[in-house]
Amino acid sequence: MLNTYEETVAFLFAQLPEFQRTGAPAYKPGLGNILQLCQAIGNPQHKFKSIHVAGTNGKGSTSHSLASIFQEAGYKTGLYTSPHLLDFRERIRINGQMIEEETVISKTNDWLPLIGSIKPSFFELTVALAFQYFVEQKIDLAIIEVGMGGRLDSTNIIDPELSLITNISYDHQNFLGNTLPLIAAEKAGIIKQNRPVVISEFQEETHLVFEKKAKLENAELVFGSNLYSVIDLGIENGLRHCRVFKKRDESTEILKLSLLGNYQLKNLPGILEAVSQMQGRGWKIEPEHIQNGLAHVQSNTGLMGRWQILQSRPLIICDTGHNESGIQNVMEQLLSYSYKNLWLIWGMVNDKDPSKIIRHLPKDAKIIATQASIARALPKEELANQFKALGFDPVLKTSVAEALEYAIQMADKEDLIFVGGSTFIIAEIPFQKFSSSH
Repeated sequence: MLNTYEETVAFLFAQLPEFQRTGAPAYKPGLGNILQLCQAIGNPQHKFKSIHVAGTNGKGSTSHSLASIFQEAGYKTGLYTSPHLLDFRERIRINGQMIEEETVISKTNDWLPLIGSIKPSFFELTVALAFQYFVEQKIDLAIIEVGMGGRLDSTNIIDPELSLITNISYDHQNFLGNTLPLIAAEKAGIIKQNRPVVISEFQEETHLVFEKKAKLENAELVFGSNLYSVIDLGIENGLRHCRVFKKRDESTEILKLSLLGNYQLKNLPGILEAVSQMQGRGWKIEPEHIQNGLAHVQSNTGLMGRWQILQSRPLIICDTGHNESGIQNVMEQLLSYSYKNLWLIWGMVNDKDPSKIIRHLPKDAKIIATQASIARALPKEELANQFKALGFDPVLKTSVAEALEYAIQMADKEDLIFVGGSTFIIAEIPFQKFSSSH
């Protein structure tokens, strides 16, 4: 019998290894376990309406943006995402509110016999918990983010109103394949029979994969970037302004995004087309719901760590981008800022090739190598050696908090400090210290 929330979460982590923290040993491909678990609790996956979101980069931001728009439209909106940053409950939200601690405790206790017999992974159990919670809370719509891949992901037992696939780039090649078409084929696994699918970005290397799968499933396929073009107008009053041209009716509008990353402009066509498709299916969403939803993503959904500005002098920014494509986008944006010195507080996981990422970092950056306190973390000494091999002169710090303290102490007020390399590095930022977080 589990009595406290802390005890329950510790049990879940201990009994059911979490892929994100431990890596390959916790990965269970196939849908057998999740189907067995959901069947035992009454198949909640068939009892709510949903949008399913996959992709390499942008699926988390896209999921939160969609949730924010549907909330603004007055729908009771469930949101399932992973991994979490600070609290396990971030994964399961309704209208931005995290699942209650008591619910996590009671459900885990109720399911102890099932956990003992089925032995689901941490992720499988979390998915089942989310689905059951959404049914009990009588939501109108759930936005469900894929954990990894799509075809064999535990979330892929839903029959969504719509599937949405964001950008495809290299990540988790040891599980998903080492070419973009192979990775795209795994993501395309969420395309369902007779259900529309939106691909955010037309990519030369992958579009045929999606077209073939959509044809096979008789699913209407649209590429967001073929229907909307987005022009960046810069950041003003804490919001990114952009001009959107809609090719269907040749109309133009200005949208303001609370998510400040440049890469959000690639996500936007997919988000807008997903909303358009849902409107076509009878969901009532007005232009002001879209405008307000995009302008209030963080406050509506609790999203953290996406180009988040922690303080201004010195300027401290963090971002969860962690694969090669994501880091290229992040560095491009960093270099658009003016600063005296650039400090990078950096850590990575041990199943990515650090050299591929590090070569995209500015050579004049001052590097502080650290590591997250998870089994999957790349030891900071190994990371430092990779930096040295590429001509950097890193300082080593034991924790993210220590690295931040050191950087703030050493930096000039005109410097820029960036924290990144891994979601788990962002998770260990002492956010409470930065009261001006926005």
